Amino acid sequence: MIEAWGTQEVYAAETALMATLPEGGLMARAVEGLIAVTRARIEERGARRVVGLIGTGNNGADALYALAHLAADGHPVAAVTTERVHTGAREAAVEAGVVLASGVEAAAMVADADLVLDGVLGIGGRPEVPDFARAWVAAVADEAYVMAVDLPTGADPAGRSGDPDGVFADETVTFSVLKPVHLMPATEARCGRLTVVDIGLEIDTPPAVRRLVRDDVSDLWPVPGPTDDKYSRGVVGVVAGSQDFPGAAVLAVTAAVAAGAGMVRYVGPSRPADLVASAVPEAVHGQGRVQAWVVGPGLVATDENGADRLDPQQRRVIEEALASQEPVLVDAGGLDLLLGTDLGMRRGRPTLLTPHAGECARLLGVERAEVEADPVAHAGELARRSGATVLLKGSHTIVLSSDGDGAVWSQADAPAWTGTAGAGDVLSGLVGTLLAAGLEPGVAGALGALVHGIASDDSNPGGPVRALGIAEALPEAVAGLLRR
Repeated sequence: MIEAWGTQEVYAAETALMATLPEGGLMARAVEGLIAVTRARIEERGARRVVGLIGTGNNGADALYALAHLAADGHPVAAVTTERVHTGAREAAVEAGVVLASGVEAAAMVADADLVLDGVLGIGGRPEVPDFARAWVAAVADEAYVMAVDLPTGADPAGRSGDPDGVFADETVTFSVLKPVHLMPATEARCGRLTVVDIGLEIDTPPAVRRLVRDDVSDLWPVPGPTDDKYSRGVVGVVAGSQDFPGAAVLAVTAAVAAGAGMVRYVGPSRPADLVASAVPEAVHGQGRVQAWVVGPGLVATDENGADRLDPQQRRVIEEALASQEPVLVDAGGLDLLLGTDLGMRRGRPTLLTPHAGECARLLGVERAEVEADPVAHAGELARRSGATVLLKGSHTIVLSSDGDGAVWSQADAPAWTGTAGAGDVLSGLVGTLLAAGLEPGVAGALGALVHGIASDDSNPGGPVRALGIAEALPEAVAGLLRR
């Protein structure tokens, strides 16, 4: 698992560690690691000229000290600075022969670099490019390799926003632990490749952000033992599909079966029921004992005039599911049933809502663009209002619980080809299987998003995918992950 900690927790850990080291010892460790990474990139890329963008804080000092060491080794290096930079770092740079520039000549010097070391801001900075550095950042050549120290200039340390004129790094070198900026939707792409230099920080507080990786799957996936049967493995009830959208039922049920559910019970009207019977003969039709419910893929609650369109049997089963003790996942058309009901989801039992940005916006009464601009805040607001765990779908899948430790799950495992009709129905069936096996909603959502993304890529690596292909790729994807 990858974990990231917020600014205050990192500062507290740094303060505690500095108290045990000689003065300047912590910065020396950071500089040593930064030098090693920069040397490696110079050699790999045959860089002929390295230029640092130096701000007023410790990150600027780290970069300037690193440049001084590189200059002492004979590398042609330069730095663009303001007047207010770390005194010791400036003296070391001057002594080593680093060319320092400011004003008009600075931009020309940056434009000539083929490796740029961005040390303008650190994790205490604001999510905008300072006025003094705007010309520097704009001057970076497209072909230059950009290495950011801790974070790219203009990126929010909390990962919630970014200056459109900020740095988009090819690589970010950070120290001991990741920060939210490295994993969150608004900023991860700005960071490029992540390299972590261990400087000895230890943090014993819960992280702000978590991400599951492939090696976590074997520890979390519900693998049956020799005494298990279809009931102990988990029975998933799926209320999905309509006369308008019958395929959603096939996709959700196929995914649940392919993910390893002990049994899938399907509830739906005749057209989708016939398709499910043909495509997934393992499915059992009708209501019965289950360990979790999936409600919503392909449902149509009302027509354009507000008239009821929901199949009466499905409505009855949904009401019983929401009143039951079993975990319930609510997706797509099922979310429309919550409109105007104060969300109606304070069940006191495990509940997972899985909207995309548009559905989240409708539930909160805001514009879709607002959700897309800050998905974490809006997922959190939906979790708070509903009392449920929320899985907000998108290029990053965000999972937030209303009653957890406050950490955000941020998964970014699927290729962009996964943004196709029906992929969410597959995710619902997959995550429903994990809920039925006993996983709590946050972990089930994050694990399901990881495996869904991997199966999507496996179904047709590097090219277009169809939702049914993702579902059909699940067994092999899970098996491969369990073998790691």
